Amino acid sequence: MTAIERSGTVAVIGAGTMGQGIAQVALLAGHRVLIHDIDHDLAAAGAALVRERVERMAAKGRLDRAGAEDAIGRIAAADGLAALADAALVIEAVVEDVSVKRALFASVEAVVAQDALLATNTSSLSVTELAAGLAHPGRFLGLHFFNPAPLLPLVEVVSGFATDPAAAERAYDTVLSWGKTPVRCADTPGFIVNRIARPFYAEAFAVYEEQGADPATIDAVLRESGGFKMGPFQLTDLIGQDVNEAVTRSVWESFFRSPKFTPSLAQRRLVQSGRLGRKSGQGWFPYGEGAEVPAPHTAGPEEAPDKVTIVGDLGPAAELAELLEEAGIAVTATGQGGPYIQLPGEGQLVLADGKTAVEFADVVYFDLALDYRGATRIALSASEDTTERTLAEAIGLFQRLGKQVSVIGDVPGMIVARTVAMLIDLTADALARGVATAEDIDTAMRLGVNYPLGPAEWHDRLGRDWAYDLLHHLDERCPGGRYAPSLALFKLGYAEGADGGDDEADEAEETG
Repeated sequence: MTAIERSGTVAVIGAGTMGQGIAQVALLAGHRVLIHDIDHDLAAAGAALVRERVERMAAKGRLDRAGAEDAIGRIAAADGLAALADAALVIEAVVEDVSVKRALFASVEAVVAQDALLATNTSSLSVTELAAGLAHPGRFLGLHFFNPAPLLPLVEVVSGFATDPAAAERAYDTVLSWGKTPVRCADTPGFIVNRIARPFYAEAFAVYEEQGADPATIDAVLRESGGFKMGPFQLTDLIGQDVNEAVTRSVWESFFRSPKFTPSLAQRRLVQSGRLGRKSGQGWFPYGEGAEVPAPHTAGPEEAPDKVTIVGDLGPAAELAELLEEAGIAVTATGQGGPYIQLPGEGQLVLADGKTAVEFADVVYFDLALDYRGATRIALSASEDTTERTLAEAIGLFQRLGKQVSVIGDVPGMIVARTVAMLIDLTADALARGVATAEDIDTAMRLGVNYPLGPAEWHDRLGRDWAYDLLHHLDERCPGGRYAPSLALFKLGYAEGADGGDDEADEAEETG
């Protein structure tokens, strides 16, 4: 390993929440730590707060008393930039402003040794741009910690255009030695997490804007069917609508306003109205004393059919056959046509595929689930042409399996399916452009935003052509480029025999 030695000093510039958190991580890893801020009183206060946290850790038995006392003696506020002269690593965590950061690093570079690493904790600015004015840009890179830094394990190690590979490797090994989980990433807008995660928010907001479902229902479906820990409406209220929208807008602008990253008008209106989430007392949901978060839409009880026919291969929903039989519903299977579940009333139950129920005579769509056995809620969608009997049988079928059912509007791709397909598409594109490896992307998304699966793992599980086909169908129904499958996803699907979007054949199968 080429990690910075424990005897090396780590300097953190910026005494805010993130700076304090990074300082605490480096301190507990054994380094001498200096906190610098343009306001020396803030630097002193930041160092004091880190000492207090270390004291609390010792009081709770999470750190032995000798170790705590040793750590407390190794942190101090720097009197000025000159005090950072012997720093082996300088990490900046100041305001997200290019001119401020570039001026800061120009001053730091004049003080520290030529072999000292310089790192920015930026989450949205270009590492390459920040390094452009340096005399030695090869030692400059991004170390993007996630808040709260002492608790969250992920650190994105971002190499700019001029970053020396040896410097990136040294930073990677240092972060690893601190007990964190580093992932390597090229300097791309949003890096890994903030680039790949955009559809998790964007597709939920799109379904809401299309009048497909209310925020509480969309959140519930993504949690209870998709396996996500929090829904996007609840999560953006926690993050702050202004903060989340600013990141989305930054990524969108950085990609030259690509439709793949178009911000939400509904979220823009929320920000304009001052409804920023928990911190303002109102966001998508109300907060504060006596506030009641709306409940998700849940269908009333219906009778389950006593028998069904599974036509063709249900693919990602194949485990439904076993679940139906366990629930006492007689299942007949045929390999001809499909894929769908034929209901007794002649209607069909079809896994979300990017089409709409209105295109067919009597169809109910059901959403993708991370695990149909473990899912506690399933979303269904129907059109005006879907008969009451077919919808009732579909509701009753999933209720017999022990699921709550949310009936949403006839939106193509539904909720979980379109979200996962877009995550997979952005991941395929990032892989093809050398942003990061599949392993690092999956690690980043699991640890950085707590996804149940990494997108590459999801892609392998669902089948190489699943996301391509769904997005192809979505793109036809919602033209404009947002859902157009990336070239990388097309190549993956083509290589594995994707159907290339043969809608006529698909429709013939679905209508029997």
